[in-house]
Amino acid sequence: MTAPLHLPDRYDEPDQLRDQLRRILRHRALIALGIALGLLGGAALALTRAHTYTSTSEVLVRSTADPFGTVSVAADNLVSMGTEQQIAASTAVAVRAARLMGQADSRAAALEDDLRITNQAKSQVLRFEFTARTPKRAARGANAFAEAYLADRKARNEAAAQRATRSVEQQIKTAEAARKKETEKDTEDDAKAAQGELDTLHKRIVDIRSRDTDGGDIVRRGEAPRRPSVPGWPTLLALGLASGLALGVLLAWLRSALDTRVRSADEARAALRTPVLGLLPPGDDEDEGLLAVGRRGGDRAETLRALAYRLRRTVLPAGPGRVLVVSPRHGAATEEVAVNLAAALAECGDEVLLVDADPGTPALTARLPLLPDDARSPEEASSLPEGSRLVDAGSAGRFACCAGGTGSPDRAGVTSAVQRIPAGSDSRTTVVVTRPLLEHADALALAQRVDGVLVVAGLDTTRRDDLRRVHELIGCSGGALLGAVLDTGRRRGRLRAVLRRRPGRRPEAEPAAPVVELPAQDDTLSVSRG
Repeated sequence: MTAPLHLPDRYDEPDQLRDQLRRILRHRALIALGIALGLLGGAALALTRAHTYTSTSEVLVRSTADPFGTVSVAADNLVSMGTEQQIAASTAVAVRAARLMGQADSRAAALEDDLRITNQAKSQVLRFEFTARTPKRAARGANAFAEAYLADRKARNEAAAQRATRSVEQQIKTAEAARKKETEKDTEDDAKAAQGELDTLHKRIVDIRSRDTDGGDIVRRGEAPRRPSVPGWPTLLALGLASGLALGVLLAWLRSALDTRVRSADEARAALRTPVLGLLPPGDDEDEGLLAVGRRGGDRAETLRALAYRLRRTVLPAGPGRVLVVSPRHGAATEEVAVNLAAALAECGDEVLLVDADPGTPALTARLPLLPDDARSPEEASSLPEGSRLVDAGSAGRFACCAGGTGSPDRAGVTSAVQRIPAGSDSRTTVVVTRPLLEHADALALAQRVDGVLVVAGLDTTRRDDLRRVHELIGCSGGALLGAVLDTGRRRGRLRAVLRRRPGRRPEAEPAAPVVELPAQDDTLSVSRG
C-alpha cells in the first residue's frame, strides 16, 4: 500500500461542526429560498391579520339542570360547562347573534368563523372572543353572542318551566276529578288528605312560575380594543425571517445529506481508496487552449506542473513510464490534464509521447500548437514515432503527440492507440488519454498496458458512486490506480460557457466551482495495484 499523501483540502478542519456548517452553506440558494418563503409568509400574515381586533365578553352560567325538581344540590353539579360551550357555539345562537347585529340569518356561518368560546377549568364562566376588522365591530360581535346565548338559554328555561307547569296542572285536574267521585262514605280524614294534595300541587305551580329563567349574567361586556390582536408588521416580518431562515437551513441540511457528489478531497480519497495528487484551481477562460504549461502562467498551470513533478518523484522514479489519464464521465478536464502533464514531463527532461485513444472526437493534434515539419531537427524527425507530430510547448520544450482518434465512434482508434503504446524498455514516457471509463470500455483495455491510471474527476460534479465503480473496474482489470486529480471547473458562469463554446470542443470544464488553492506537495507515493 502507499504512504498517505495529504493534500490540503478546502474543507480540511478537525471540527466536525464547522465542516457541517460548510456543507450547509454550499446550498445558499436553498437558504435564500427558505428566507424568501418566510418573508412572504410573514407579509401575507401581516396583510390578512395585522389589522384585526378581538373583543371579549364573559357570561356567568347559572344552574339550569332541572331546577324545578331538584333541591339541596350544589349549583356546580347541575351545570355541564362542556354542554353549555357546545350550545353557545351552535347555529341557533349564531342566528340570534346575526339578528342582534342587524345581519341576515345566512351570515350566521361567517360569524361563527370569527368566534372563539373558551371555558377555564372549574369555572362556570364562558368567554366569548370575537375577531373583526374594526374595534367597534369586534365589541359588538362579542356582546351580541353573549346576549344571544343568554336569550337562547332563557328560552330553553322558559320552555322547561312551561312543560313542568303543564305537568302539574294535569295532576291537579286528575286530583279534582277523583275528588268529585268520592262518596259520602269517605271520612273527613280522606277529604282533608285530598285537599292537602291539591294545595301542594297549586303551591308547586306558584314555585315554578316564580323561578328566574334567565340562566346567567353578563359579568364582562366586550369593549372596543385599542390594539390589533396580532403583532404588527415589524414583528411579523421578523418572525417570518426567523422561520424562513430555519426552513432554509433545514432544506440545505437535507440537500447536503442526500447529495452524492464529491465535495472535498477527503471524499474522493475515501471513494477511490487512492491519494488525491492534485486539486486544480478554477481557470480563467477555456478559450485560451488546452496547453498551459510552458505557454502561459497562472495558478492552474503551476498546479498541473506540480502534479507532473509529484508523479515523477513518486510513481515513475525508475525512468520512463506509461500513464493513462481517464475520467469517470464527461465533464472533467481530462484532455487538459493529459496535455499539460506531457508538457510538464517534457520540461523535466523526459522524452514524452502523448497518445490520443479517443476515437469519437477530433484528434488532439488539431487543437495543439504543432511544430512545422521544416522546423524539426534531423534527430527529432528520425526518432519521432510513426504517425506522430511534435507539439511546441514553449519554454517547457517539445513532445510527440500521436493522434489515435479517427473522428468516428468505432474502436479502430483504440486499437491503433494500443499498438502505439511502447513497450517497457522504450525510452519515452507515454501519456494516454481516452474516453470516460464508465461510458466506454476503452480504458479497461488500456489499463493493462500502462504502469498506472490517473483519474480526473470534477469537484462538485462527480458522484461518489462513480468513483467507487472506477476503483472496482480498474482493480478487476489488473490496472493500478496512481491517484486522482480534482478539477474545480471555471470561474465564468455556465450559461456564458455554453454560449461561447466553439464547435468541436468537448464540454470538459463547464461547471463552475469555488476557488481552491493547491500548494506543491513533496510526499512520496508508491503504486497500488488492483
